Amino acid sequence: MTMTSMDTETVVIPPKSTTNEVIDVTVHPLVLLSAADHYHRVARGTRKRVVGILLGQVFKGRVDATNSFAVPFEEDSKNPAVFYLDHNYLENMLAMFRKVNAKERVVGFYSTGPQIRPNDLRIYDIVKRFVGTSLIPPVFCIIDVRPDRPSIPTTAYQVVEQVSSSNTTTNSQDQVQLTFAHVPSLIGAMEAEEVGVEHLLRDINDPTVSTVASLIKAKMAGLDTLTEKLVECKDYLDSCIAGDKTVN
Repeated sequence: MTMTSMDTETVVIPPKSTTNEVIDVTVHPLVLLSAADHYHRVARGTRKRVVGILLGQVFKGRVDATNSFAVPFEEDSKNPAVFYLDHNYLENMLAMFRKVNAKERVVGFYSTGPQIRPNDLRIYDIVKRFVGTSLIPPVFCIIDVRPDRPSIPTTAYQVVEQVSSSNTTTNSQDQVQLTFAHVPSLIGAMEAEEVGVEHLLRDINDPTVSTVASLIKAKMAGLDTLTEKLVECKDYLDSCIAGDKTVN
């Protein structure tokens, strides 16, 4: 969270142990398809977002999100502090998924964002109850369903502790707050998933577009993505130099 006082220094504390540090988050195609279907069924044509639970496995800090399911969710656009998430539905769905695949457990939650909202930390607290005794806390993944997005549609975050030290002439007080820190996000698939995606892409392929035109379009999309990332890096570094943001 941004502090406007000139007497405030903000420091992000790294995890105390590497056992609870998230190295990266791999999102599988089934999760992307489920999130897109969830959005088009519930919030298409509106400014609302949808929220769901990520299921999968964690190995040595690497989160593998292989499955997901939607959760009934509503939030007040006028009052961000008011939202509704169906706990009973979440518990019942988890019980049914455990019967199908006991290895899959809750690894986090997703949102169609496309940005972090004030309620996301409160949703994190709810999802954390269903993680169990895992050393890895739940991750937060924003899945951007906009079709014109040139880069990969996922952005992953983990929750870290942030200490704000307020130095004044009268007292010095440290406050610990929770905030989201970015972690690398990947798109991965097993062999069976790759075959399914290939068949899906073959069905939706436009035969009127030539191969050369497709290659040129892909190159242009890649260059646009590179430009977007470079501009984002430049803005971040300028903000750090100006003192508006802290070095992460």
